[in-house]
Amino acid sequence: MGALLSSTEDEREPLLNTTPQSDSGFVQPAGRVYSRRWLVLGLFSVLGFMQGMVWNTWGPIQNSAKQAYGFTSIDIAMLVLCGPVGFIPWFLFMWLMDKKGLRVTMLLSAFLMVVGTGVRSIPLTDLSIKKWLIHGGQLLNGLAGPTFMSAPPLLSTTWFAPDQRATATAVAALLSYLGAACSFLIGPLVVPAPNQTAVLHCSADKSSAHIRDRVQIVLYAEFAMVFLLFAAVVAYFPSRPPLPPSVAAASQRLSYRSSFCRLLRNFRFLMIALAYSVPLGILAGWSGVLDMILTPAKVSQVHAGWIGFWSTVGGCVVGIGVARFADSMRGMLKLILLLMFSGATLSSTWLTLTCLPDSGSHLPLTTATLYTSCILVGIFIISSVPMFFELFIETVYPVPEGITCGVVTFLSNLFMGALLFFLTFYHTDLSWLNWCLTGSCLFSLLLILLFRESYDRLYLDVFVSV
Repeated sequence: MGALLSSTEDEREPLLNTTPQSDSGFVQPAGRVYSRRWLVLGLFSVLGFMQGMVWNTWGPIQNSAKQAYGFTSIDIAMLVLCGPVGFIPWFLFMWLMDKKGLRVTMLLSAFLMVVGTGVRSIPLTDLSIKKWLIHGGQLLNGLAGPTFMSAPPLLSTTWFAPDQRATATAVAALLSYLGAACSFLIGPLVVPAPNQTAVLHCSADKSSAHIRDRVQIVLYAEFAMVFLLFAAVVAYFPSRPPLPPSVAAASQRLSYRSSFCRLLRNFRFLMIALAYSVPLGILAGWSGVLDMILTPAKVSQVHAGWIGFWSTVGGCVVGIGVARFADSMRGMLKLILLLMFSGATLSSTWLTLTCLPDSGSHLPLTTATLYTSCILVGIFIISSVPMFFELFIETVYPVPEGITCGVVTFLSNLFMGALLFFLTFYHTDLSWLNWCLTGSCLFSLLLILLFRESYDRLYLDVFVSV
């Protein structure tokens, strides 16, 4: 199966001109890296940061939003679901990325974010219209999600040398997670809780008005930041550099239709795609109701938010560090993922046994063990995202990077949606969610163990180049 699905020699032929004028006698590729690549990476990453922050605006301040705008729990859930719903037309963004390039896709995504954050921030006294505008704005922001979740490997391949690709992928992919985590700090810091405003104001109406004013400050600030970034993308965000940085960046890719056929026939890709999408989707749904899961363990909503924040921040920091190591020690992606998901399986099992009901046999429950196990789960799984992305591209090369990662991010959102769907029926005892998380980590670990890795893109850059 692997031999039949590997790239042909014609597909591996480099498009770069070569020159044999090297001191060592080797033929050197005429590729070049430009310092402007850091500007391109910065713009993409900060926009992804803002997309994640806008998506998670309402979760951390849901109690304040309920009093100020009359939101119900269903409204808050719908605002959160705008993220996965935004992935429904993902194939259109992948087609646009493949046919028109990264600049056009970024302009469209940033424009959707500008309009979305703009309509949310319109000051209206009619709360019914305001609620509709907020929902519409969240949906428009969600539609930009496929670009920022799927394009990092395309950006890193197009702009960065082979020994910097994993690091660039990690920065571009993980900043959106960091934006969602930072909203846990910014929202509660600016918007007071209802019980705090009740002390400051003599009536519920004044309290609600004060909360709305503070929420409006957050909405204005997010709109202003997104607008400035959109203007920067309009001013400068090229699809590609004048000269490609590597042979792989200059090589031909499969067509849009051929790419999907290749992916669906590649059993090894389907294995590693499930190894990524199942635990990432389960973790996303599990994190969204973390406060409800930890309530039987006497953990407050505030502390649950801090657990989610530190697990995400830790995952981003560790992910970038591991990616830098992967750049210096290429060809070790499978080993790195095995180590990560061994840790994820052990820490999720630790968490599950700690949170078992009192009637069962379980490990001692302390604040330290609960915090440590929850944070370790997030660190191990989130930090694996860039490693998976790089392994996807190596496995299915020359399928375009955007299409490959678009498929797997859609699958992860599909599993998250399935988990949230079952949650509507089984919401009395949420301990089963911990078992789902543990099972998904073990499932992924087994798939990675059975996976046979290959490095077709690395073969081009290291061997064909010389």
